[in-house]
Amino acid sequence: MSRQIYQLKITLSDITPPVWRRVLVPGGYTLDRVHRVFQYAMGWQDAHLHSFDIEGQQYGEPDPVGELVLRDEMDVRLDAVAGKGDVFRYTYDFGDWWEHEVTVEDVFAAEPDERYPMCVAGERACPPEDVGGTLGYGELLEALADPDHPEHDEMRTWLSRAFDPEEFDPSPVTTLLRRLT
Repeated sequence: MSRQIYQLKITLSDITPPVWRRVLVPGGYTLDRVHRVFQYAMGWQDAHLHSFDIEGQQYGEPDPVGELVLRDEMDVRLDAVAGKGDVFRYTYDFGDWWEHEVTVEDVFAAEPDERYPMCVAGERACPPEDVGGTLGYGELLEALADPDHPEHDEMRTWLSRAFDPEEFDPSPVTTLLRRLT
């Protein structure tokens, strides 16, 4: 039997124009590996908690204190909880609350000479970590776009790197994803 590949479209909720990625992921990946794919694809730094909400069931890293009731993501394979046409949620950073809508666009047999996972498409840069959620991201973009904005210089310094909200290239993401195999 050939490996099944899931074509997933990950869209960051409440951001306009949309920030999204299309990734190809083996269906046999456990959700903890899917989480790592999402981190690389979106450009997050994996510095915060996360969870999956699939058909009302929460998955993630078990909470040793027991405040969050989550099934262990390391025990659950993608192909056991999702199929073609399904839509589920992935939330990253419970403070900034970055919610992603994930659509299973297709499921197909792996190409024998291809390496997975990979990022095949996407648009726009992911917001920087710890920017303050969608509201903070909007304020950042407003300040960066206007050199006369009172927080323009402060925001550029805070970013400490060039940031173009329109820029995204899937090739470097795929290079990073190769490290997961």
